[in-house]
Amino acid sequence: MLAHRTPGPAGATNTPQPATTPATTTTASQSPSQTGFPAPPDGAVVFSRRHGHNVLALGVVPGRRLLLQASVVGGQGNGVSGLPIFFRVGSKVAPGQSCGAGCYRGTVPSTSAPRTVEVDVGKTAWKVPMPRQWPPKDASAIVARATHAFRSLRTVAVRDWLTSGPQRPLFTRWTIVAPNRLSYQVKNGPAAVIIGNRRWDKLPGERWQESAQTPVHQPTPFWVSWTDAHVLGSTRSAWHVSFFDPKTPGWYELYIAKPTMLTTDVRMNATAHFMREVYSRFNAPLEVTPP
Repeated sequence: MLAHRTPGPAGATNTPQPATTPATTTTASQSPSQTGFPAPPDGAVVFSRRHGHNVLALGVVPGRRLLLQASVVGGQGNGVSGLPIFFRVGSKVAPGQSCGAGCYRGTVPSTSAPRTVEVDVGKTAWKVPMPRQWPPKDASAIVARATHAFRSLRTVAVRDWLTSGPQRPLFTRWTIVAPNRLSYQVKNGPAAVIIGNRRWDKLPGERWQESAQTPVHQPTPFWVSWTDAHVLGSTRSAWHVSFFDPKTPGWYELYIAKPTMLTTDVRMNATAHFMREVYSRFNAPLEVTPP
């Protein structure tokens, strides 16, 4: 969304980083053979989680034979190979065969909609519920509308949980004001204010320090592009969707309010980056001023 992409001031450490202006959105898919990254296969319904310091993702391609792919990405962005992986769908079991670095594939026959797909990685058994509607609805247009709605906001408040592994997440509160203002406060940590081409930073127990800043454009969603977007669930008030962003690269889940098309909750898993963001106070009278 807004954080973790632009370098902070010189000498700062453990500082959340506001986003640069994103690249043009695209829905073009990238295969593992094209990028060397274990991206999901075309048409997959995607899921992901943290597995220690690694990303563990699942892609399920509907059909008479389910194509199943597990992707395992290490903390340096490398595919983790040589793992014992098995897929279980009901009573059917398929071993994961290597399809590149960190890529494991298997197939099982499917005569009805799968209820769960289990991915066994060593001692970990990850049971993933499948969408009730099978195959699930394409969500590309929903994500496009949600992206436009987010970029059109005047103000938004954000609660952000971020970790690079099993340790306790870093919690940060953000205030965003279009077109180029933001402030954040890390719990028990640094704070910053950015307005146009200036910024002010403060470490705990120290004074505010002013410096130059490359202007940011806000609000900006954290995802840049999307492919394999599907509706995982739907209620009267919201959609639950997932997709893969080949430009992060990473796996996303979004909760999107139907009346407004505004995203209220984002979960993202990428290289050494496990994040949840909750958005609120859309277009409220928020201010970001110099400290």
